[in-house]
Amino acid sequence: MDLQHWLGRADDAIQKWGDTFGPYQPHPSLHVDDDGFAAVFEEFTGRLKDNYPFFHPRYAGQMLKPPHPAAVVGYLTAMLINPNNHALDGGPATAAMERETVAQLAAMFGYDTHLGHLTTSGTIANLEALFVARELHPGRGVAYSAEAHYTHGRMCHVLGMKGYPIPTDEGGRIDIDALEEVLRTGDVGTVVLTAGTTGLGAVDPIHTALALRDRYGVRLHVDAAYGGFFTLLAGADGIEGLPSEPWRAIARCDSVVVDPHKHGLQPYGCGAVIFRDPEVGRFYLHDSPYTYFTSTELHLGEISLECSRAGASAAALWLTFQLIPPTPAGLGRALAAGRRAALRWADLIDASDVLELYQRPELDIVGYFPAVDTTTLTAVDAASARVLAAGMNHPDPVFLSTLRAGRDAFTARHPGITADADGARILRSVLMKPESEQHIERIHEQVEQLARSR
Repeated sequence: MDLQHWLGRADDAIQKWGDTFGPYQPHPSLHVDDDGFAAVFEEFTGRLKDNYPFFHPRYAGQMLKPPHPAAVVGYLTAMLINPNNHALDGGPATAAMERETVAQLAAMFGYDTHLGHLTTSGTIANLEALFVARELHPGRGVAYSAEAHYTHGRMCHVLGMKGYPIPTDEGGRIDIDALEEVLRTGDVGTVVLTAGTTGLGAVDPIHTALALRDRYGVRLHVDAAYGGFFTLLAGADGIEGLPSEPWRAIARCDSVVVDPHKHGLQPYGCGAVIFRDPEVGRFYLHDSPYTYFTSTELHLGEISLECSRAGASAAALWLTFQLIPPTPAGLGRALAAGRRAALRWADLIDASDVLELYQRPELDIVGYFPAVDTTTLTAVDAASARVLAAGMNHPDPVFLSTLRAGRDAFTARHPGITADADGARILRSVLMKPESEQHIERIHEQVEQLARSR
């Protein structure tokens, strides 16, 4: 895609539409001349250089990458109108696009019926799911994996619910036996299962937890903010294929959250919450003295906790899904490339004499640490920090990130490491960009060289 061409077309299209309403004189208070703008714009673009190259394969750090050009064009085109998807009178066209894209997401997870909407983040999407859980199970708490995103503990505090962190197994997945022990108390009304932890991409055994839902009458909420789109690889052929059981089980859970601004190629912020039972919309019902007057149809603001939301987010997602739909043959191809890159790098690390794999990747996140003279947690921590800093400051840089692993979690995976500290930082690389597949050997060589250097 020629981004400059299509952004020009976007401006032309919106200008032609605007001209149909007749001419008007812009107010002089808002006038900015080109010379004045040029000076400020030069400073602005200069300051933006104080960023890491999220777009480039040599950036193998956090879960960051630029949006697809189609998403950029869709967002900026709609932003010229600036619709608000809170109510139909604030954005009729983009509200329709939001409903269509949410329906595509619901179908991706196998929901036959659904109620949902886009949000500004996975955090807000999870807040909404837990809000509904509280209304359905008042006075009962929420259980979640100890390696689940920290948002669940925070949102429990916001909602006045007690949180129950559950220990994990050696792969970072929720321990089902420990979970059942807590459920026996009757104090828990909702279980959060994670489909792709943000630390290492671990996938909880969602299919196994279904029996606990039936046995103890709890709600099951799936936090698939990071990993949700990997459901497109469930049961696929080839090394990138994933076991189908946990992903297919999402269709039988009560709610799910996914972030299109991660693997959905969207700009920040674009999350989504989807409920299997549309009747939960009754918990959102409210009135407004100056909105909801253009239609008797359900407004998006009547099924969300947020009020104003950018219609441009829905427009960007709609345009992207028209070109690269959330199907195995569409968006699934990009996820498959990232997963193949992670598995390939894991194999290279297994064969390395200077790097050691922390655990085998399930999705596209690789955790590893320097293996040269690192027999203690303290040594592992120092070596990981050194490689991280050296990589960023090298003339031929490579950008990584770190993850702090607790003592018990670390020694369960690597009993040969002496636990002389509470934990240690390990290196962590998120291979979200499909281009990583063509660069993984080079990245591996760079990290090996850094690990050998003192």
